[in-house]
Amino acid sequence: MIKYLLILFLCAIVSVQGQQAMSTIAKNQDSSYDIQDSVMVKTRDGAMISAMIVKKKGEKGPLPVVFQFTIYVRDTGRDLQSLKNAADKGYIGVIAYARGKRLSPNDINPYEFEATDTYDVIDWISNQKWCNGSIGMYGGSYNGFSQWAACKTMHPALKTIVPYVANRPGMGLPMENNIFINPNYEWAFYVGNNKYLDNETGNDRQRFRSMMFTWWNKGGAYNKMDSIDGTPNRWFQQWITHPDFDEYWQKMAPYKDDFKQITIPVLAFDGYYNDSQNSSLYYLKELQKYSPGTPFYLIIGPYGHFGTQQGGEKEVNEYKVDDVALFDINKITYEWFDHILKNGPKPSVLKDKINYEVMGANEWRSAPSFEKMNNEVLKFYLSHQKKGSTYFLDSKTSNKNTFLSQIVDFKDRKLSGNSDYYPSPIEKNELDKSSGFIFTSNPVEKPTIVNGSFVGGLHVSINKKDVDLGVTLYELTPEGKYFHLSYYIGRASYAKDITKRNLLKPGDKTWIEFTNSHFISKKLQKGSRLVVKIDVNKNPFSQLNYGTGKEVSTETIKDASIPLQIKWYNDSYVEIPVLNE
Repeated sequence: MIKYLLILFLCAIVSVQGQQAMSTIAKNQDSSYDIQDSVMVKTRDGAMISAMIVKKKGEKGPLPVVFQFTIYVRDTGRDLQSLKNAADKGYIGVIAYARGKRLSPNDINPYEFEATDTYDVIDWISNQKWCNGSIGMYGGSYNGFSQWAACKTMHPALKTIVPYVANRPGMGLPMENNIFINPNYEWAFYVGNNKYLDNETGNDRQRFRSMMFTWWNKGGAYNKMDSIDGTPNRWFQQWITHPDFDEYWQKMAPYKDDFKQITIPVLAFDGYYNDSQNSSLYYLKELQKYSPGTPFYLIIGPYGHFGTQQGGEKEVNEYKVDDVALFDINKITYEWFDHILKNGPKPSVLKDKINYEVMGANEWRSAPSFEKMNNEVLKFYLSHQKKGSTYFLDSKTSNKNTFLSQIVDFKDRKLSGNSDYYPSPIEKNELDKSSGFIFTSNPVEKPTIVNGSFVGGLHVSINKKDVDLGVTLYELTPEGKYFHLSYYIGRASYAKDITKRNLLKPGDKTWIEFTNSHFISKKLQKGSRLVVKIDVNKNPFSQLNYGTGKEVSTETIKDASIPLQIKWYNDSYVEIPVLNE
């Protein structure tokens, strides 16, 4: 499990240090390109941003610019090649690194200055004689975040963005639905320890695994994690002081009305098994909500975080993807730039706004919006009726007064209650029945496509003031395999408002609605069943919410003297979007 938590944020590409990097650049100099590798751009507050620029020699007159902004100072030869690729396609290639990185003398503070620094670098580029006033951005993960950060305040020279698996700080990382998830702990050292990338520390899986399990087994406070590690982690400490989605997170990228002024076309790429998918799709859904006239397109399929950025992968978490799912992401990206920046044709793969690969059907489909991907919603109640070894996922209304009782002893450090987020393998022979409850539907009578994100409402009562909950959706195939479709994890006290914690009243029935589950498209076989598992989130891979109502990062095993008692009321339900033909 930890392997897949770590891989979200760790990169396997080996970086080099200062002199090595400059040596790499020297080796890559050739007569075809004009390469400026040590450009410094001053921001409005006096910080210095390190950048590289590549132009094709012999080009006359200004050209449109393809721009990347990243915190990952990888093997500079690789970055340089991406700039040459832009130059070969008739653009000026520019890459800028987050303040503090590469040649920048400033402190490294991931996420915090991108909204202003990207604007300042774009402004600088637009005033260069080699720029024709049109700039497009692209890139994945942090680079995807920095593009949306650049849209916090729109610069007139920015004409389009092409984000791949874009992160949204405070929403998909370092916390998901207000639960802090562990991977960003070591990621902070990976990007923050030096001007390049600290691969030695970032790849020390044993160090961080040992730290995490020591914390888990001893029951210490989450905010003491770096004391266990033995190395102060100022970035981690800064993040966990903001458990609300407050102004600290809001200022990093567009939020609410900020989306109204985004009118440039957007092309986004994502994957069903991208761990930070809810970040990436958040941007598009908010754009659709606040600026409905802005054209955006999405290409999404059965890929993970890194696989999406490579144009798909033949296998994701031991699942062999459909052959048709693979695509040439670089080709489509530049077709898009040609379309927007050079008035070329729109990429032929963009049949409509939402372009998605249907797992199990080996085909691409399209829809004009997220809402129009389905023509039916299957509503199932989490009934108390037992069917075989599980409970019945019932299409008929269940009794609102009946419930299933669960007791969770937080002193017990058995590994359970992880909600199967970041699933590996995607398809398995059985589910963990040691905690939570499993509900199984009747077989579907014909092939049906689960299309989109499931939502639901949980009616619960607890003896404490807070709880972290998980809901996971599976297909149980006629062959008896459980295929992971989607999941939700979230903190109950933030269900109504992610910006403000509202504690539960012990003993009161509380209605918790959730919408931020992961997006999927999968064709169910005739005879398959839908399966829902509910559980309390309790595992070493994230914060542990003891339910006292205190700041969760300060709670310890001393707060576990009274076990959690939770009643799951049977009028709780899930709604699953499907496409029937």
